[in-house]
Amino acid sequence: MMKSIDEKVPLFIPLWLVWVAAFGFVLWGLGDFGLLNNNEGLYAEISREMLASHDWRLWVIPHLNGLPYLEKPPLLYWLTALSFTLFGQSEWAARLAPALSSLSCVAMLLWFGKTLNRPQVGRLAALMFVSGTGVIAMSHVLMFDMLLTALLTAALMFAFRYLREKKPWFLRRSYAFLALAVLAKGFVALILYGLIVAGMLLASERSISGFFRACANWLAPRALLVFFIIAAPWHIVASATEPIFSWFYFTNEHLLRFLGKREPRDYYSGNWWYYLPRMALYLFPWSFLPLGLIGARLRKLPPEPSLPRFLLIAWLAPLLFFSISSAKANYYLVAVMPFAAFHLATAIEERGFLFAKARLAPGVAICVLTLILLAAFAMRADDGSVLRIWGIPQRAFLQYLFGGIAVLALAAGLCAQRIPRVGIIAYLVLPVWIAAGAMAVQHAMEPQTSTRQLSNYLKSELPDRTVYLYRNFEELSSLPFYLKHPVPVVDTCSNDLFWGNKLRANEIVISKEQFLAALEKNRAAIVVMQRQLGNFKAAGLAGLFKGDKRIGDTTVFFN
Repeated sequence: MMKSIDEKVPLFIPLWLVWVAAFGFVLWGLGDFGLLNNNEGLYAEISREMLASHDWRLWVIPHLNGLPYLEKPPLLYWLTALSFTLFGQSEWAARLAPALSSLSCVAMLLWFGKTLNRPQVGRLAALMFVSGTGVIAMSHVLMFDMLLTALLTAALMFAFRYLREKKPWFLRRSYAFLALAVLAKGFVALILYGLIVAGMLLASERSISGFFRACANWLAPRALLVFFIIAAPWHIVASATEPIFSWFYFTNEHLLRFLGKREPRDYYSGNWWYYLPRMALYLFPWSFLPLGLIGARLRKLPPEPSLPRFLLIAWLAPLLFFSISSAKANYYLVAVMPFAAFHLATAIEERGFLFAKARLAPGVAICVLTLILLAAFAMRADDGSVLRIWGIPQRAFLQYLFGGIAVLALAAGLCAQRIPRVGIIAYLVLPVWIAAGAMAVQHAMEPQTSTRQLSNYLKSELPDRTVYLYRNFEELSSLPFYLKHPVPVVDTCSNDLFWGNKLRANEIVISKEQFLAALEKNRAAIVVMQRQLGNFKAAGLAGLFKGDKRIGDTTVFFN
């Protein structure tokens, strides 16, 4: 006799499915496209220069394009340099640290669910986390935030265990991971940790005096010693190595960035609700599951008042902090995703993994919203782009991509409704489709987003030329990594080289006059962004070269 589709059937997520999905989403295509300009190019080059320098001081004060770069702590650079040492200087080796950080989050969510005797919650949370659209993207780029997410998540999970069980070794482990998180991205880790722990203590204590007594427990000398043994040495040595480090790192990079007064201003701000739509995108398609919670009846589960409170504070407090800050960036948001996913998974379990109609609702909503976006896109005028993806014009490809999302969302919703043992896991088809489409787009756009093809041309066709960049460094920042040496920048407008240029006399940041003098002595090639061509020609430089070659959004001039 068939079960009614309205009958609740306990959802069972096999462990193998979680790990197959995790390795697939994280490792698929990890090295298939060139290092992206701007952040990826910067951080890969810093790690390469550490290895190439054979100078311990560059492992303390990182250097970018031959100049000091004081903005971030060094843990990500160290790990990337280690990856390069073990596996060579390739794209996938550059991205290995964030990829392993993402997989570490999966392991921690599974462990956290198991320790709470809610293994299916842990598995669902891990599956939603690793297949969220934003998390997939952040697992494939060399940036600090996935490493910070893994270390901060570990620190907070052990902090929760300490809150519940009061065992000192949980606090010491928590502080060890917190110290590593500080070495990953600075004191923002300490601030987020403090906000979450303080929020938990305020919510659990009934008086101000009780709150302060509870805070005193977190100042255990052995735990603090663990933190300082790990976090302090680099800060001390860096302050002794570079006199300006203390002001730059503590004041300019932390305090003034938060207040929106950092120099130079290389970030952007937004409204207080800036991160709310991005939350939905980061955890898509699972961010639509709360639609199925509306009106659903709670099951009777063992009371655990501290867990939902902790989970809510663990993702809401960082979200509020980032929203208040004057400096905003899309990638900051990945830090809240593990606990947001776990919180959502607990809510779904408490409602019996949803009734049939509730399982269908997210698919219908995604389908309708996608069709609306598709109709709006169809009404837009063609921008004349000649980009082809899988041999299909860009506009048509995007229509197919979004049309596929609409069809698959509805199909997944019907599957979730009619096959209870599959349930909401049916929505896993959506991130697979989106990841495949995003990878295709990235391949097609590589000449515009990376200098891999440009550097191959320079090395094969112009090997005897000294290569220069005109003005734009960040937007072509992967070029030094691929050429394996710093690249001089003519008439720079770079923010990332701003302080390094101020701190050191150098031959990296040069004026027009210095460049003209160098042209008289050496054969040269200079790379110019398309939007800088007008300035380049107006400066009288284009006429000095006998040839040029356009590659992506750049033109190479050579004599």
